[in-house]
Amino acid sequence: MTGKERILGTIAGREIDKLPWLPFAGVHAGKLVGYGAKKVSTELGPLVEAALEVNRLYHPDGQPVMFDLQIEAEILGCEMVWSDDGPPSVASHPLATTEEIPTKIPARDEGRLKLHLDAIRELKPKIGETTAIYGLCCGPFTLASHLRGTEIFMDMMLNEEYVHDLLKYTEEVAKAVSLYLIEAGADIIAVVDPLISQISANHFDQFMSGPFSALFDYIRSQNSLSSFFVCGNATQNIEPMCHTRCDSISVDENVDLAKAKEITDRYGITIGGNIPLTSVMLFGNQQDNMKTTVDLIDSLSPGRLIIAPGCDMPYDTPIENTIAVEHAVHETDSARKMVENYEGEEIPFEGELPNYGALERPLVEVFTLDSLTCAACTYMWAAAQDAVKAMDKEVDLIEYRYTDPQNIARCREVGVKQLPSIYINGQLAYSSIIPSREELINKILEVF
Repeated sequence: MTGKERILGTIAGREIDKLPWLPFAGVHAGKLVGYGAKKVSTELGPLVEAALEVNRLYHPDGQPVMFDLQIEAEILGCEMVWSDDGPPSVASHPLATTEEIPTKIPARDEGRLKLHLDAIRELKPKIGETTAIYGLCCGPFTLASHLRGTEIFMDMMLNEEYVHDLLKYTEEVAKAVSLYLIEAGADIIAVVDPLISQISANHFDQFMSGPFSALFDYIRSQNSLSSFFVCGNATQNIEPMCHTRCDSISVDENVDLAKAKEITDRYGITIGGNIPLTSVMLFGNQQDNMKTTVDLIDSLSPGRLIIAPGCDMPYDTPIENTIAVEHAVHETDSARKMVENYEGEEIPFEGELPNYGALERPLVEVFTLDSLTCAACTYMWAAAQDAVKAMDKEVDLIEYRYTDPQNIARCREVGVKQLPSIYINGQLAYSSIIPSREELINKILEVF
């Protein structure tokens, strides 16, 4: 079986020869050929070269060409902040101070969307016979948040009609981009919407069910397959996501994959995930990666399963760690024997926790994967900054990014279970739910 047959067969529920492997190597692909993140995010030659190296080294069954949720937002007027080792992040929100509903639909030849499409066209004859090509588009809710900013969370409570109208617009943008990706040669359209994990199941049913169902129906009408990709603790929304009639779902390490798979199996939907990005892939060793992968596979019922990193792989992920995951997926019995007696070591915490009971003023701690690259983390951190800035009292605010080994250890010491989360004076206030400014202010005022 080719990798492509493996992916397509898994999504269709057919019997396959071995588990499929889907590395989300976005800007990490650039590291393989010595290019920085911006180069492979803006130049066709380096992007294609990097994607071919991913294919050669990691033997993927499926492969995204770009993992960048800012392409549409940039075309629609959001300013970007660039990083050496990550995709760009949104720095401004054109609709932050207006309730306008835009009408512009990105064209095929606009901005970096043209780069994405050209790269798919160039890669299709080179790897497309053996590898399923994933075309990624920004989901309607995350795109709406890029345009509106954190105000959208208040809008969902006080301005429902506006949210519906804005999501209808971003749905049309996603339909257009999906069509372009299909025309270019993408086999599967991954609608990536990390902020879905940051809302309740009730809000999902109220605002998201319609736009996402319409989007996945549209992708199906174009004779293509879909993947609903979320980040963060989306546990409460797994079943509502199944109701949207997507063909597959992908989740990160915040979700118990075995429990989620029980739900997706009932709906005949394939699920993918969720090797931890930082604690295992970035900072672990080869044995950690093999054991984590084998343990994950052994915890799951067979069928309708794709093994993948939890999200876009960090730029500096060691090559040997990714190769170890691939081996564990494709040669599970061999890997199981190699790590049967292996026990990993925890990162020791070398710092000191605050004396939460003797603070001079409230301390708001935001634990994130990385607010520069994770959209859900970006908006959680922004919500905390907005709330503290709007207060007339002194409040200490700090972000702990999981990309630092000591912050991984700190999360363990504090007891952080899900990312992103907000703690106030050492107590969990919000876990994978982004509060409105007023809600967070009131929560902080409780400790004065």
